[in-house]
Amino acid sequence: MSDSPFAKLPAVHALVDEAAALGAAPRWAVVEAARRAIDQARAAIKAGGEGRVAAADVAKLAAELASPSLRRVINATGVVLHTNLGRAPLADEARRAIDEVAAGYANLEYDLGKGERGSRHDHLRALLRELTGAEDAIVVNNNAAATVLGLAALATDKQIVVSRGELIEIGGSFRLPEILALSGGKLVEIGTTNKTHARDYENAVGPGTGLLLKVHRSNFAIVGFTAEVTPEQVVAIGHAKGVKTMIDLGSGMLVDRATQRAWGLPDEPTVRECVESGADLVTFSGDKLLGGPQAGICVGKAAAVEAARKHPLMRALRPDKLTIAGLHATLALYREGKAERVPTVRMIATPAQVLRARAEALAGKVGGTVEPCTSTVGGGAMPTAELPSFAVTLAGDAEAVERKLRAAGVIARVADGKVWLDVRTIADDELDLIARAF
Repeated sequence: MSDSPFAKLPAVHALVDEAAALGAAPRWAVVEAARRAIDQARAAIKAGGEGRVAAADVAKLAAELASPSLRRVINATGVVLHTNLGRAPLADEARRAIDEVAAGYANLEYDLGKGERGSRHDHLRALLRELTGAEDAIVVNNNAAATVLGLAALATDKQIVVSRGELIEIGGSFRLPEILALSGGKLVEIGTTNKTHARDYENAVGPGTGLLLKVHRSNFAIVGFTAEVTPEQVVAIGHAKGVKTMIDLGSGMLVDRATQRAWGLPDEPTVRECVESGADLVTFSGDKLLGGPQAGICVGKAAAVEAARKHPLMRALRPDKLTIAGLHATLALYREGKAERVPTVRMIATPAQVLRARAEALAGKVGGTVEPCTSTVGGGAMPTAELPSFAVTLAGDAEAVERKLRAAGVIARVADGKVWLDVRTIADDELDLIARAF
């Protein structure tokens, strides 16, 4: 028998058989894991080290390979709309609606009454009109798409007037000027970063102007020596000049301002307010403050919405049956006066005494100390909002504890040398799951 360390490495089929007996992973995963383990051992031997291969390690790797990369995690960060964690969790009603249409066929583009082809845009139109006061409504797959589509439908090859203070960048370095370029419009910047006046809009309108665009700064704030033109003023200027107007609201708040204040939030303009301003088109997200699935929503004047509906881009941006089902169920909760059944709304509105009790319950399961903290809305919404909350803090090797929790699907944050588990974004039925992670 050769003394070569390479000769002592197990054959793939033998290692596969031994590892397969240790777990339940499918054979393709065990074979791939075994090949990787042997390749790593060969590389280690070539580097002058010891090439060890253990069937238990192969079985563990096989299980990892067979698991989907997208999985549910527990958000213990206190960021309600955590973009990296999928933003808004869905209401039970929305999940059931999605499951219902996912289980079989659906009348996505079929009119059951007439027995002929229908339109996917009809399923949400009436509900959105009722909730926002708009003449018409359509839905696409996210708000960036809604903005591109709206601009393309209303101002292709025309000038689009925007305040410099509203040339925002959203996540992933996606900037408003780039969105304008994609739409085929021509950007005209007015005002300064901190001040834009009504006369700036008035002076910018010329023969080539196609649209006045108002963008809500939903992911940052400008404070100090500032001035901006309200949506109502922009719309009035557009009407006086015979130019269409569009408001990119971003987050999509449907809850009235009095309720927002009762929750301790800064005032956020509502979709209905923007529609009532008389804007031709208002765009906003479905998966931010609204609390539904990822979607972009366009509401407003019938002519503007119809132009967007008929634009060639719509084919590439239209929503699927799952989005429509989940969004309809979410919007229905608002219509029925049950907005707090939407998890995003419920988390934002949870009172301090409930959060403290939840934190004490978690501390009883995992140890640690209950401490006050501050949650945020996140998701590019309400950047100045601070939500008083409570967390369970864990001392010791914070980085090591955070890594172990993360491996178990519990996403926490580290600050001041401690791990913080903010209970605002932890559901009651997740407390035992966190305990098991420990």
